[in-house]
Amino acid sequence: MMKDLRTHGGAWKPKPRLIGIIAIAFLALTGCTSGNNTSNGTSDTAPGKAANTATFALPPNTVPNWIWPFTPIADFSLTNISNLQQLMFRPLYWFGNEGKAEVNDSLSLADQPVYSNGGKTVTIKLKDYNWSDGNPITSTDVMFWYNMAKAEKTNFAAYVPGQFPDNIVSATAPDAKTIVFNTDKAYSEQWFLYNQISQITPMPPAWDMTATDTKGDCATNESGCAAVYKYMVSQSEDLPTYATNPLWQTVSGPWMLKSFSSDGNITFVPNEKYSGPIKPSLKEFIEVPFTTDSAEFNVLRGASTIDVGYIPTQDLTDPRPTNTTPDQAGPNPLSENYTLAPWNLYGINYFPINYNNPKVGPIFKQLYFRQAMQSVVDQQGILTTAAKNYGFETTGPVPLFPDSPLISAIEKNNPYPFDIATATKYLTDNGWSVTAGSAATCTKPGTAAGECGAGIASGQALEFNLLYASGQQTITTAMESMKSNAAQAGIILNITSAPFNTVTGTAVPCSGATCTWEMGNWGGGWVYAPDFYPTGETLFQTGAGSNSGGYSNHAVDKLIAATTTKSGTAVMQAYEDALAKDVPVVWQPNYTYSLTLIANALKGATPQNPYGSISPEEWHY
Repeated sequence: MMKDLRTHGGAWKPKPRLIGIIAIAFLALTGCTSGNNTSNGTSDTAPGKAANTATFALPPNTVPNWIWPFTPIADFSLTNISNLQQLMFRPLYWFGNEGKAEVNDSLSLADQPVYSNGGKTVTIKLKDYNWSDGNPITSTDVMFWYNMAKAEKTNFAAYVPGQFPDNIVSATAPDAKTIVFNTDKAYSEQWFLYNQISQITPMPPAWDMTATDTKGDCATNESGCAAVYKYMVSQSEDLPTYATNPLWQTVSGPWMLKSFSSDGNITFVPNEKYSGPIKPSLKEFIEVPFTTDSAEFNVLRGASTIDVGYIPTQDLTDPRPTNTTPDQAGPNPLSENYTLAPWNLYGINYFPINYNNPKVGPIFKQLYFRQAMQSVVDQQGILTTAAKNYGFETTGPVPLFPDSPLISAIEKNNPYPFDIATATKYLTDNGWSVTAGSAATCTKPGTAAGECGAGIASGQALEFNLLYASGQQTITTAMESMKSNAAQAGIILNITSAPFNTVTGTAVPCSGATCTWEMGNWGGGWVYAPDFYPTGETLFQTGAGSNSGGYSNHAVDKLIAATTTKSGTAVMQAYEDALAKDVPVVWQPNYTYSLTLIANALKGATPQNPYGSISPEEWHY
């Protein structure tokens, strides 16, 4: 099984970091994301071995469709960032280090920042990296990103009001290798690295254009960025030209595009001038699309096309043994040709509900309703049956695996376990008449205790439209289970499937009469990136760019703000517990991201990155 996720406008899809005790706690949770792999090693072959290529199966029904790293929320996914953008355009800081959830100094374009002036001056020194055209990556290329982020911040999925770039008082480039940010106050050093400047991807001078033959000045002038942004968006939307447009030929990463099809068939070749420490040894890296996980598995088991793919959970002969951890592999039915390596990401799984929907938003704003919705989700049942023990529950904003001091007792004990009777009571205690199998109706409108709540009319029914990502049987089974359970508590869910990109393009922040989507499940939740620490500013702060449903709780906003400036597990757990209790979204089982199958002859594909990045430059035969 493989799923796609939104990245954390910072899981990417990720959050702020703190220093001191929190830094120690964070390092304590950075266990490897792929543990014991299983293979009988009976065949040392791979489909691409003879040609020295590697073919990678994309997640089902997901194809890259946005090449520019300055990404809007509708296109803010692992498929775009990990399987397209980062292969060619490296972020300022690389995260994921030998399977651990931490910054990787050796693969970063800059040294770790130096803090002075009481923590309010942040100095960054670039390493000696070049663009593929031979020109050096300079501080001007970083300022290009910064100016664009200031001018077009509301169009970037990782933007959080009041944070980067709003919290920068001044930014300068005193020389070609140095960038200096002066902040409005002292922040946690780890948070600032992991959740703020982690968002930066240096942009080449070739992108500073307002038309095909017209140079812009966004790199040095914020006022010039609007025209550049408009042009870059137009080029990013022109998918058929990705492999031929000169804009995308200047890269900083180890790969360049050879061919690109909007259906997801993509071929990369090595960037011969890549400056990083690990050069590609493969002649080509090939990505191939599939509409369903079953279609991918039909090709995979032939062992003649795919070098790195995935096995759908429904095709596993046996579940993962209950005495093993989520990173350990169970029996592998394709062990003759492939090694099974479970790929768990540092993230959470959930789906948003639209608080701003004019019709059903007032219902979603009632805590008792969200408590009832969460109580009809049988996470453990889905994990045991459909997921065959691959994954773990989501009970709040901090992942429950790997174990760490950040995880609070409330999350560990799950404040809203599966219980249909309890779900029903939440509703009947608050003015709803419930008949199992039918939509409950509001019989006590009003705002007093025991009444339905503000904006809910007498006779209004609990019936909602839930759009979910197609192509994966585990997700379909989970949605069908939830539909059945919810109906017993008087909540009718009209579930409909659609491609991943359709769901992510629909479930976005909105307001007004056209804000009509109700629930949207893209199937994978959020991986903490490019905000890599699991604080909530990108996902749950009021007005945040990736706050898809428009959740707003000012008390929670204050707790989130505290995690950006204070250290220690206490401040993190205060935020974590508030979110776990307030149920801002519908928590879902955190399925193993991919039950990855790696051709036995292919080396270097493990350990897998906990933030979802792939590094085929490390793969070899």
